[in-house]
Amino acid sequence: MSRSICITAADGQTGHLITELLLSNQFRSNFKELFCLTLHPDKCEDLAKMGANIIAHKHSDPAGLVQSLNDSGADTIFIIPPAHAHKLRHARDVLRAVAAAGIKNTVLLSAAGADLAEEKTQPHIRQFTKIETEMMHLGHTGGHGGRDMPVAGFYAENLLLYENDVKNNGLLRLPIGDVNSFAPIALGDVAKVVANILVSKGPKGLSDRFRGQLITLTGPTMCNGVELAAAASQAGVDIQFADISDAEAKKQLLESETVSDVDDSDKQYLFEYYSLVREGKTNYISTLDFAPITGEEPMNPPQFFQTHEWEFKPKR
Repeated sequence: MSRSICITAADGQTGHLITELLLSNQFRSNFKELFCLTLHPDKCEDLAKMGANIIAHKHSDPAGLVQSLNDSGADTIFIIPPAHAHKLRHARDVLRAVAAAGIKNTVLLSAAGADLAEEKTQPHIRQFTKIETEMMHLGHTGGHGGRDMPVAGFYAENLLLYENDVKNNGLLRLPIGDVNSFAPIALGDVAKVVANILVSKGPKGLSDRFRGQLITLTGPTMCNGVELAAAASQAGVDIQFADISDAEAKKQLLESETVSDVDDSDKQYLFEYYSLVREGKTNYISTLDFAPITGEEPMNPPQFFQTHEWEFKPKR
């Protein structure tokens, strides 16, 4: 019960969901306090009402960040590289502040496929390898802590960016080609894994089951575009897949009403991930860790489309 946890980038979708899960009845009894580090405290007001302590900070104030972490007394931190044009620089600032504050346990969320991305053509994905290296170089603060690195693949929720096109035209248009596959994972499943890691306990901080682990997370099913549309049809969402060019995909998102709050760097990350799919670098699944950690099975594509049926179902 003595554990105090800090979540960075809590104003984003990932940080928000993980915070909500930790504050739920399932996990709340496993820690003493929860702190949310954010650049936009106004976006975390609902989390404060749920019981989180909100820490506002500025990227231009690394010393203030160290002081805030020290004042929180957090012994465990979950670092989410922020949606920002300078993601690498900001992630480095947080990691260095964590070391300076002597936080015992560090969990970093990274991106699957970063090691396969090319610096020239997929820099937004590739930079995650640099963030990973930064954490490795920092080492354990105090000599007895723990590090863990969940590495998440393509979030299935990214498909919600195309809900208007699906509703109006019955088409799921993605620039992924006709041959290669990927395995979308529900964000809620990533949150379940992370929450279990953050509340785990062992003689050196995190449970020895997780400490030092690289945990790659994907959905349970590899799908090409046609198979993804077929999975939607199984859930009662009758749509067709259409492969489109990068230029068409960028125009599509630019005209979409659902992406107004999506950072430009995240949009570019998305396009780069689609290029990884086209290059055949996402033809794998990694689910062996999921059930042992959560006690559940990950959500498959038909279940995802069924959950979001009202958002995807074409208008008649």
